[in-house]
Amino acid sequence: MLDLKFIRENPELVKKAIVQKKVGLNLDDLLAQDQIVLKLKQAAQELQEKRNSHSKKIPSATKEERPALIEEGRKIGAELDAMKPKLSEEEEKLKNLLYLVPMIPSPEAPIGKDDSENVEVKLAGKLPQFSFKPLDHVEILDKHGWAEFEKVASVCGSRSYSLRNEMVLLEMAIHRFALDLLQSKGFTLASFPALVREHALYGTGHFPTGRDQVYHLPEQDLYLSGTAEVQANSLHTGELLDEKQLPILYAGYSPCFRSEAGSYGKDVRGLIRVHQFMKVEQYILCKNDEEESKKWHKKLLETSEEIVNAFELPYRIVEVCTGDMGAGKVRMYDIECWVPSEEKYRETHSCSSLHDWQARRSNLRYRNSEGKVEFVHTLNNTAVATPRILVSFLECHQNEDGSINIPEKLRPYMAGMTKLG
Repeated sequence: MLDLKFIRENPELVKKAIVQKKVGLNLDDLLAQDQIVLKLKQAAQELQEKRNSHSKKIPSATKEERPALIEEGRKIGAELDAMKPKLSEEEEKLKNLLYLVPMIPSPEAPIGKDDSENVEVKLAGKLPQFSFKPLDHVEILDKHGWAEFEKVASVCGSRSYSLRNEMVLLEMAIHRFALDLLQSKGFTLASFPALVREHALYGTGHFPTGRDQVYHLPEQDLYLSGTAEVQANSLHTGELLDEKQLPILYAGYSPCFRSEAGSYGKDVRGLIRVHQFMKVEQYILCKNDEEESKKWHKKLLETSEEIVNAFELPYRIVEVCTGDMGAGKVRMYDIECWVPSEEKYRETHSCSSLHDWQARRSNLRYRNSEGKVEFVHTLNNTAVATPRILVSFLECHQNEDGSINIPEKLRPYMAGMTKLG
């Protein structure tokens, strides 16, 4: 959410961002609604002033004058009361339009229409070379009995999976490695429930436009979260933090759920696009300062690189263009790991800086060193998400005999094993 005063003063800049980010909003409609609300507020203020002025006349009025004055005061009050529902209704309309306003992207962000125009900024790691015909990740899992898809789908629905034996241990090891690394960097480790209230999803910007991606439990009026960013972003809603408390760093570990609406028939095989997964999410609240945000954005990206390097996976970093980054992002990078069977990189991490866009929606504020109250800046990035990263992991580390090499830094989390299978 952008400051309404900023929108009024910079309509062309906001319109440009709306076009660049392909947001379904006519800013002129919002500005017209703003005028409706302003006029109603002005009328209500004038009535309130009239009411206050009128009430001051009553104590000094004569006995004969007082009944007429009291009756007139009641009429003014009734008129004011009648206006309040209309004002609330128009304010709600304005708020719903404000929820659609995108953040202004960084002038350094690439302009583009979709993910085909994201810009590669780094290539790292050596692509595996096989002297044998490598298997894809589903064939590897089937070979060792490390996953089951068909039976669990009959019980749990499509895009479900059940990891087995060593794969369960590997998944846990991957998350434990990430959690230990983040704790060593000063992050507060936090496990989060999957269930969240609607306001939390509005706070991060997943609502109102992303409802089709979220599972709803209508009887409880709760939703299944797709990332611990949602829970972490709401923890300090309504608080007034002190600048000395910033930055606040969370490593949120949680089950995540996404309906994958709109992806029918896409990546239905194996572990790439599933409805339920586990994730460790990096989330930061920092001072309202562009350089501070840039510093933490860089650190978040470097931390995820450190994890991918520890897993010895070839990867690339792309800077996400305006048409693919989402409404709230100022700047965004993806890390994509190599998948040999597809001969391409697939996204495993998304690193985003949102400035105060989420903070305004969630009322995340602090008092700075000069005593001024400001909205914080928020940032987030994946630390690790499974099972998606297992696709690259299994395919890149396979041997001709079907075994899977365990990278050195992960071995302490796998009881010292050097290979699986």
